Amino acid sequence: MKIKNFLSLEWKASFRSASFGKSMAIKVLMGFFGLYFILMFLSMGFGMYWLLKKEFPDQNPLLIVNNYLFYWVIGDLVFRFFFQKLPVMSVKPLLILPVKRRKIVNYILGKSIISFFNVLPLFAFVPFGSILIANGYPVDSVLVWMLTVILITLCINFLNFIIESFSAQKELSFLPVIALTGGTFLLNYFNVISLTNVVAQGFNAIYETPGLVVIPVIVLAGLYLFNFKLLRGALFLDSGGLKKEIKEVNTSSMEWTKNFGDIAPFMQLDLKLLWRNKRTKSSIWILLIGLFYGLFFYPQSTYQGLPWFFAFIGIFVTGIFLINFGQFIPAWDSGYYKLLMSQNIKYEQYLKSKFTLMSISVIILFVLSIPYVYFGWKILLAHLAAAVYNLGVNTHVILFTGAFNRKKIDLNQKAAFNYQGTGAVQWLIGIPLLFVPMGVFAIFYFFIGFEIACLVLAILGVIGIIFHQKLMKTITKKYLESKYKMIEAFSEDN
Repeated sequence: MKIKNFLSLEWKASFRSASFGKSMAIKVLMGFFGLYFILMFLSMGFGMYWLLKKEFPDQNPLLIVNNYLFYWVIGDLVFRFFFQKLPVMSVKPLLILPVKRRKIVNYILGKSIISFFNVLPLFAFVPFGSILIANGYPVDSVLVWMLTVILITLCINFLNFIIESFSAQKELSFLPVIALTGGTFLLNYFNVISLTNVVAQGFNAIYETPGLVVIPVIVLAGLYLFNFKLLRGALFLDSGGLKKEIKEVNTSSMEWTKNFGDIAPFMQLDLKLLWRNKRTKSSIWILLIGLFYGLFFYPQSTYQGLPWFFAFIGIFVTGIFLINFGQFIPAWDSGYYKLLMSQNIKYEQYLKSKFTLMSISVIILFVLSIPYVYFGWKILLAHLAAAVYNLGVNTHVILFTGAFNRKKIDLNQKAAFNYQGTGAVQWLIGIPLLFVPMGVFAIFYFFIGFEIACLVLAILGVIGIIFHQKLMKTITKKYLESKYKMIEAFSEDN
């Protein structure tokens, strides 16, 4: 199979996917972000030489840049780990065909070379190098220096994939890269090993002796071969990376859920899902982060003088579970959604269980956040208004937007910084959930007063609670209209 065949398969998979429309929306949004970063790096590349000349007229701008390349290396590695994933393709169907595994692996690794993360540094370093040449620097030395930057960028690219391969199945998968980059930073910061000088001297040596560029070439080749070996060894139908993991789980009767009547089976299903899977466990542990979110702001005198901001913090503190868990409804059940929809159940009961779970979390988090009254009674009042708003408005908003989810979620993937299943819905939902109530609160606060702003927010929540039944009927109708589209979308691998 040739490269063009792989490209053709990926092209068809992208355009035939049920989530194509949603994917295009998010790609357009990310395109704007990409364009922003490109312009930033271009401006930095064209202005860096003149800025350094102005600030340090007696020093060589190239040597100054080389002294800071160590921070670029560790920063790039951390950024890639959290945001760059290996560009994989659906390989299972290919493994039963006469396609050599080395071709599949070479295609996947080769595709990673043209990643945006590898191209972005060029928008800064190429203009900077061009300006160096225009100002009389040796052409061959500058070109080799630019080539070295490209080689180091690719080395970071493949080093990131190695780190991800060894940490992918671990719960705290981000610890290896944090330990590596944090350890090197501390060694340099406390002058145990001056890594800034080591990296700078390495680039300076290659600039002065272009033949030394063979060293980063050898390192890059070694990292490529190591990645090749890892991926090639994983391309088996019965390998750990491609087969489903089987675990023995402890069962619990959860008798107390029977108090919720006909939605008890669904609540049991949700609670077991939350506790048994890597991805959903993050919704539980993140409760602690949300609960203590106010401690980043309330102890500071600056925010004490910004009461209109209390509503935003209150929405976030009391609604952290609602936001984190609710934004992926019903994608949490995507693995067995087809089976669920084939049962003789009422869709309204299914949605009511989600609503009940989120509502209980809001009440519990509000009660746990009462100690924030230590920083002032206004904070407690704002949290109460925010909790009522979450119960009456945000629960319904997040359930309604769930009808537009078309991304499948693998519950066994790592939880930390995992964006699988994230689409345009998840990016846009923050506007009605967080910024709309904050905007409403701010308007009434500035024009009338704090207490009235809290009252308005609470009244909106009460209205939502009063019309709960009608809102749920509308939401259920929307889910029923999207039922077969979601079944089709969840049957695909994203």
